[in-house]
Amino acid sequence: MPKPVVAIVGRPNVGKSALLNRFLKRRDAIVEDTPGVTRDRLYRDCEWSGRFFTLIDTGGILLNDPDTMRSSIRMQVEVAIHEADLILFVVDMQEGLNPLDTDVAEMLRNAGKKVVLAANKADNENIAFNTGDFYTLGMGEPYPVSAVHGRGSGDLLDRIIELLPQREDENEEKTEGINICIIGRPNVGKSSLLNALTGEERSIVTNIPGTTRDAVDSQFTWKDIPFTVIDTAGIRHKARIDSGIEYYSVDRAKRAMKRSHVGLLVLDATDPAAMQDKRIGGILNEWGKAMIIVVNKWDLMVEKEKSNSVHSPDSGRFWSEMDDLKKEYIKSIHKEMEFLSWSPVLFISALHGHGIDKILPSVVNAYRQFTRKIETPALNHIFRDAFYNRQPPSYKGNSMKLFYTYQDATQPPTFILKVNDPTLLHFSYRRYLENHVRKVLGLEGTPIRMIFKGDKEKKPT
Repeated sequence: MPKPVVAIVGRPNVGKSALLNRFLKRRDAIVEDTPGVTRDRLYRDCEWSGRFFTLIDTGGILLNDPDTMRSSIRMQVEVAIHEADLILFVVDMQEGLNPLDTDVAEMLRNAGKKVVLAANKADNENIAFNTGDFYTLGMGEPYPVSAVHGRGSGDLLDRIIELLPQREDENEEKTEGINICIIGRPNVGKSSLLNALTGEERSIVTNIPGTTRDAVDSQFTWKDIPFTVIDTAGIRHKARIDSGIEYYSVDRAKRAMKRSHVGLLVLDATDPAAMQDKRIGGILNEWGKAMIIVVNKWDLMVEKEKSNSVHSPDSGRFWSEMDDLKKEYIKSIHKEMEFLSWSPVLFISALHGHGIDKILPSVVNAYRQFTRKIETPALNHIFRDAFYNRQPPSYKGNSMKLFYTYQDATQPPTFILKVNDPTLLHFSYRRYLENHVRKVLGLEGTPIRMIFKGDKEKKPT
């Protein structure tokens, strides 16, 4: 059984995300004075007094706002309330009772869930005593708390775990799964892809660039394999980041990349690979992460080809032409991002679900290669064959000689090559060795590292 769930709800700018950060003892959610910073549901695991539970941070509720974005945020809040075992209703002590608080209280009464009322921003004792007005909400005793200073947070957490249902296995260690990070430029369809993979509206999807601001974690299981998929904010060029919110969004995206195993680099089929795509892919490659390139909006390319084709859309020739177009597209991507030539390329439509079924099998394969351990005798045989089939280039009468090889690490596979003189290695020969190893071992979807050491290094015991 999953851990119990606590949804943090309230009107905009009452400090919901700040309270989440206080409970987690780290700055996980973006906190700004600007209303509407949090938009999607943000899931984080929390522990207090030996009890484990999941927190859901939500966007601020404005019940009668016709704005499309606000309507999407409200839908996300409603889903969080439905999932929750307990609601943490947050109000603002410094501003006092607001008519919007009354609207939220009515919404929660209709939901029929247990509620704890947190009176946030009680930054000193004088403010903390003035909780009387909030009793009129009918949500029980208000708990004065300061997310910024930590005042009262322990008492509030005590009350939360007191009301949470006890699950028999909630404290058991989770089976290690695969962490997937969805990355890319703004508005390429990352949130649509997350929703398609999980089968539900986990992230808000609009045509407005920058809709996703936090790194949103979603957990699900496929073929008994647990996955965590992290949807990130679109990463623009540094010179185009024009607000504090966007700066922290990009920072969250980069942190999400670091804790991932496999990155899904999402490209827009209608917009050829740009320099920023190359930069984003370069970050994951530098950090040694497995990667799959996902070309989204391929349905638009199909429709374009249909309209331009003189053949019937159902003819075999038409579809073979689309296959040729894919090959040209892959060739173009690998030309622009040669350092990712080992990454498979998938063509999908996240909006219509086309090609989605190929993503998770590719992720699992990439993860298996990413964590693969090759026995030392087999590795020595592979590299010795490579040296035998093509001798290293010589320099001033000297050439590099291989003594032995072993694997030093996984994630990514890292190979140590003991040679007579590492300075004799030419970059073209390094590339040849990598291609040979990939051809023999089939290491698709993962970078590999080869470290050349001189003969003064001792052989590992």
